[in-house]
Amino acid sequence: MSASITANAENEESAPSSWYIYIIENRLGQFYTGITCDPKRRIAQHRGEKPGGAKALKGKSPLIYRAVFEVTDKRAAMKLEYQVKRFSRRQKEQLVNGKGPLPEDIRCESARFTHL
Repeated sequence: MSASITANAENEESAPSSWYIYIIENRLGQFYTGITCDPKRRIAQHRGEKPGGAKALKGKSPLIYRAVFEVTDKRAAMKLEYQVKRFSRRQKEQLVNGKGPLPEDIRCESARFTHL
C-alpha cells in the first residue's frame, strides 16, 4: 500500500505572480504571439541565447517585442493569447500601436500594456 505525501511548502513550486502575453515582430515584419511568466528570459530563448525558443522564429532575427501585456494569471494569459492569435494583421497592428482595444472580458481582468 502506498503512503500519501502531505503537501507542504517544500514540495510545492510557487506559481508565478504575473503572466504576460507578448507580440514579437521578426525581420520579415511577421508577428508572433505567446505567453510567459518571464519576458526577458523568453525573448532570450527566442533569439537563441538560451535553449527553448519557438521553431517558428528560428533564423528570423532580429526579434523585438512590439507589445507586452501583464495579466493577472496564466488562465487569463492563455485566453487573451488565443483571442489575439485570431486577430487579423490589421487588428494586431492597431493593438501594438495602442489604437486597438483589448477584448472586453480580458480588460476586466486587468491586462495592462508594459514596455520592456
